[in-house]
Amino acid sequence: MATPPEKITSLQNPRVKTLVKLRERRERDDAGVFFIEGYREVRRALEKDVRLKELYFCPEWFLGENEPALIEQARQAGAQLFELSKDAFAKVAYRERPDGLLAVAPQWKHALTDLKLSPHPFLLVVEAIEKPGNLGTILRSADAAGCDGVIVCDAVTDIFNPNVVRASTGVLFSVPVVVADSASVHAFLVEKGIRVVATTPDTPNIYTKADLRGALAIVMGSEQYGLSDFWLKESNLLVRIPMAGQADSLNVAMATIITLFEAVRQRNG
Repeated sequence: MATPPEKITSLQNPRVKTLVKLRERRERDDAGVFFIEGYREVRRALEKDVRLKELYFCPEWFLGENEPALIEQARQAGAQLFELSKDAFAKVAYRERPDGLLAVAPQWKHALTDLKLSPHPFLLVVEAIEKPGNLGTILRSADAAGCDGVIVCDAVTDIFNPNVVRASTGVLFSVPVVVADSASVHAFLVEKGIRVVATTPDTPNIYTKADLRGALAIVMGSEQYGLSDFWLKESNLLVRIPMAGQADSLNVAMATIITLFEAVRQRNG
C-alpha cells in the first residue's frame, strides 16, 4: 500500500520556502533542479520520461477531473508526493491562477554532439534571446516545424526559467535544446556541412526567394539588437522578411515562426 502524501499547510514550511526560492536562477542552478507547473506541462514531462523528484498538488486548485490519475502516474514513476493547502500552493505557484500541480525535476545538459541529426538536418539557432516567453514560444515553433533541435547561443535567458517552461507548453521536454557559445556552434555547423541562413533587415534577399532546403540552420537574433556581427559575417546567406508598414521589425518569436514555416513549405514541396 502506497504511503499517503505528506500534507503541508504552513507557509513557513521549509519545502514551501525552497519552492519560492527556485523562482531565482541562481537557486535553481545551485540545486540543479527546476520546477514544472501546470497539468499539461507535468503530463508532457511524464510522457517524455522526465524524472520528477517531487510533485506538489492542491485539489482545491484543480481545473478538471484527470489530476488524480496524473498524480498516481507521477508516484509510480518515483516522484515524492506532497499535498499543499490552498494558501501554501498559492504561495509557491508561479502563475496568478494556478491549476494545483507543480513538480520539481533535475536540470539536464545536452552537448552539440548529442544532437541526432536527420539525413537533411534542420536546426534553429537563436542568439541571446532576452525574454523567457519568446524563448518558450520559439521552442514550440521549432517543435511544430519538425526541427532536429534548437541551439541557444550566448544564452541570456535560462532555458529552465518557469516562463520558458510555461510558454513552451512542455515542448522543452521533447525538442533537444543545446546551450553553447556562437564560435563552437558555427564550427559544429561547418563540420556537419550545414548551411547557415541568418535573418536581418539589412539585406536585399527576401526569405521566400532563398533556397531553404537541404542541410540548414536558421539563425535568429535577439529582440533588441538582432544578430551579432559574428553571425552576420559567418553565415552563408542573409535573408529578410519584407515589412510593408511603419514597423521595422517583428517580434522575434513571430519572425521565427514565419521563417521556419517557409523552410517547411520548401522542404515539403
